[in-house]
Amino acid sequence: MKFIPQPIPDIFLIQPEIYGDSRGYFFETFRQDEFEQAIGRKIDFVQDSESQSSKNTLRGLHFQLPPFEQSKLVRVVKGRVLDVAVDIRKNSPSFGKHVSLELNESNKNQLFLPVGFAHGFVVLSEIAILSYKLGNYYSPEHEKGLAFDDKEVDIDWLLPRKQLILSKKDQNYPTLSQIKNHF
Repeated sequence: MKFIPQPIPDIFLIQPEIYGDSRGYFFETFRQDEFEQAIGRKIDFVQDSESQSSKNTLRGLHFQLPPFEQSKLVRVVKGRVLDVAVDIRKNSPSFGKHVSLELNESNKNQLFLPVGFAHGFVVLSEIAILSYKLGNYYSPEHEKGLAFDDKEVDIDWLLPRKQLILSKKDQNYPTLSQIKNHF
C-alpha cells in the first residue's frame, strides 16, 4: 500500500497494490502494522460499517462528539463518489479547510480521516456502496454534523444544488462558525 499525505496534515489517500490476472484480483484493504507505521501512531478500528446510496445522494457532513469521536477509513466497494473531509479542529492551522477526492470501485483507493474531521460524500454513479472502518462505535446521541453548503468551507460537490438528494437531518446542520469546539 502507498500512503499519500494530503494537503491537510493527518489525512492520507491510500492506494493499494492490486494483484490481478485472468481469474480476477486480490489486494489488502487494511494491514495494521503498515498503517500505523505510515500514519505515525497507533490505530484501533472497532467497527466496520457499509452503506448503499443512489445517484446524487449527498450524505454528510458527519462527525461524533467525545467520548465517541471517530477516525475513519473509507473505501468504495461499488460505484464512485466524491469523498470530502473538513477539518473541524478549532486549534488546527487547517481549521475549516477540506480535502475532496474521488473514490471509486476501479481505483480502490481509500481515505483515512483522523478524529476531528467532518465527513461526507456525494454519489456520482447510479449507486455506490461504501465500506468504513471506524475507530469508535457509532452512537446516535453523539452524532453531529456540519452544513454541507457552508459558504465558509466552500465545497464544490460537482452537482447543482437542485440535483442533490439529502436527508432532513443533513439539510439542517449548523455552519462552521456555529459549531462548538469539540476537538
